[in-house]
Amino acid sequence: MSLLIKNGTVINEGITFKGSLLIENELIVRIYSESEKLPSADKVIEAKGMIVIPGVIDDQVHFREPGNTHKGDISSESAAAVLGGVTSYMDMPNNNPSATTLSSIEAKNCIAEKNSYANYSFYLGATNDNIEEILNANPSETCGLKVFMGSSTGNMLVDDSQALNDIFAKTKLLIATHCEYEPIIKENLAKAILKYGEDKIPFSAHPVIRSREACIESTKRAIGLAIKYNARLHVLHISTAEEIELIKEAKKQHPGITGEVCVHYMLFDSLDYEKYGSKIKCNPSIKEVGDREAIIKAVKDGVIRVVATDHAPHTIEEKSGNYMKSPSGLPLVQHSLQIMWNLHKEGKFTAEEVVDRMCHSPALNFKVANRGFLRNGYYADIVVLNPDKTDSHSTQTPAYKCAWSPLSDIELKSTIVHTFVNGEQVVENGKLTGIKAGKKLKFEYGK
Repeated sequence: MSLLIKNGTVINEGITFKGSLLIENELIVRIYSESEKLPSADKVIEAKGMIVIPGVIDDQVHFREPGNTHKGDISSESAAAVLGGVTSYMDMPNNNPSATTLSSIEAKNCIAEKNSYANYSFYLGATNDNIEEILNANPSETCGLKVFMGSSTGNMLVDDSQALNDIFAKTKLLIATHCEYEPIIKENLAKAILKYGEDKIPFSAHPVIRSREACIESTKRAIGLAIKYNARLHVLHISTAEEIELIKEAKKQHPGITGEVCVHYMLFDSLDYEKYGSKIKCNPSIKEVGDREAIIKAVKDGVIRVVATDHAPHTIEEKSGNYMKSPSGLPLVQHSLQIMWNLHKEGKFTAEEVVDRMCHSPALNFKVANRGFLRNGYYADIVVLNPDKTDSHSTQTPAYKCAWSPLSDIELKSTIVHTFVNGEQVVENGKLTGIKAGKKLKFEYGK
């Protein structure tokens, strides 16, 4: 089976040009410039006026399976992902039960093999006492080790100093950290309860309770351990200007320290709690205007090169509770590329920078094999985007199982037209084709 995507505006590896892509079976076999004669193919897609880019790689999602499938599952959330141009994802271990053993990771792989529209990998969760599982994990088949540095749900809070030292000293996996320091958060929450009463804490208090100091303290600890043991550290969902500076300085000593930001930290700030309330309650908290501006600048400057979502669906009924009852997390994986394209249109990023931060750099950061770029011999994970057609529908009726979006009143100024995963068209003219083409991601360990 051959497929030709022709006459699109290709954005790839910092270059934008008019071109066409020939796909055979799972792979890109040739990229043609505008002046070259095009071959015949079994299927031809006209992409004139469209943007053609590699599929987005999201390094942080919570698809809720197993254990909380009333919120989302691998099938529903990967469907939303490909509708948004995300062709590969890395799913977090805070399931029920938590994915802290190799057998639990294999169980998730088996579910995804049958049900995932997009390519997949699953983090192994660290605990105070699962170092043997960690050491037995295969780095070429495991995207990373998730370490909750000071704040977590379930049994994945790693607060034993010896356990932390063992993890950073011994693992060969990339260590991805959630950095918030629980003692500071507990103290801040107690103060808020005294001030407002347990049932009347406003959502605007969230960045005071889950404060910048809690993030900074935890990130300092993670960086210190990474430098001490020369470990590969990736700090997730950075939310403060100070953490960016910490990583910037740490890179001078240890280039194996990187960071990730999520689209909502570039879209919202603390002034938005009054309007959105629980719908933008997430951990770490969305913080000040200055933090949002610093995060955008860090992504623009390349200090932070990975942009993701931390997609974390909850039902609208769950999110409708008061501050203490409403869970943290928001669903975003269907709209991250469109959010970044909005920011591009606002002049925050070039189109080439959007592609780098969402496609190329995640692939490089995790050493994903043969994905993240439009190259001969690479898997045909491809997105065709209309850069000028406003999307007035998908935020109102998103594909998430939770069926709501925090973006319902935000105009998205582009539309995802087609998505291909491993050469299979999983989205055609903005609708699912029904093909579930996802494969397990491989990582080039040692390169």
